[in-house]
Amino acid sequence: MSRPLVPLTVAGSDPSGGAGIQADLKVFLRLGLSGAAVPTAWTAQGPSGVRAVHALSGREVKAQLDALLADVRPAAVKVGMLPSAEVVRAVARALGPLAAKKIPIVVDPVLATSSGTRVLPEEDVAVFMRQLVPLATLLTPNIDEAAELSKLSTTQVRNDTEHVIRELLRTGARNVLIKGGHLAGEEAVDILGTREEFVMYSLPRVPRRRAVHGTGCALSSAIAALLAQKVPLEDAVQIAKQYVRSAILGAKAVGRGSRLLDYLAVPEGEDVAVPDLPGS
Repeated sequence: MSRPLVPLTVAGSDPSGGAGIQADLKVFLRLGLSGAAVPTAWTAQGPSGVRAVHALSGREVKAQLDALLADVRPAAVKVGMLPSAEVVRAVARALGPLAAKKIPIVVDPVLATSSGTRVLPEEDVAVFMRQLVPLATLLTPNIDEAAELSKLSTTQVRNDTEHVIRELLRTGARNVLIKGGHLAGEEAVDILGTREEFVMYSLPRVPRRRAVHGTGCALSSAIAALLAQKVPLEDAVQIAKQYVRSAILGAKAVGRGSRLLDYLAVPEGEDVAVPDLPGS
């Protein structure tokens, strides 16, 4: 019997289950894979927002990764919240050998929470860019994150996205997906830049009701799960984007704050096997 494909998420813990490693594991399972998870920080949060972030030390994150990777070779890795340069270095050292073996690594640069709480200190971003980004098969910043990582303005990101992507590709990432979901307009447009081309993904925007938490986590972890199954990158982005849109359409309120994504949603037009789960 062949060994099962195991995607790995390295990210913060969200006790509400709306984002972080809890959300990533749900996405992995929805797309047919049972994943592994290494938390980098504990957060005190609920649907109404983040109250506190407690960063784990680089030593604590390293110990988890060392124990896991001694036994398990992940089929893909999603990297989310990294709360310090020390943790960035620990993760980069652990993932370096995986990147050398062409294992897909999707890096979602969580610099601040959606409620505005700073996660990775500004002075540590240079370490993130120097040590982790060059390992990324795909870097998935939103507009604000792309501006900070490229040291350009959000206006430049909006008006000349392809230039910003080229700047980020020069830092070492093999591919860059700039998420435009926070922009205004009837279409939610993301742009993927590779070394050869630019690809635009556009889907009708879901009408805004109450805010939805964890869309960026869901998108990046869905892409990682699909790459683990050898789905080509451009197709993986399209399927993941369709999945997140379906999950937003089915989102439900579980508290007084943001709605929770429908993680059992079925990607529209999917071309990969998804297990039959209750509610699908």
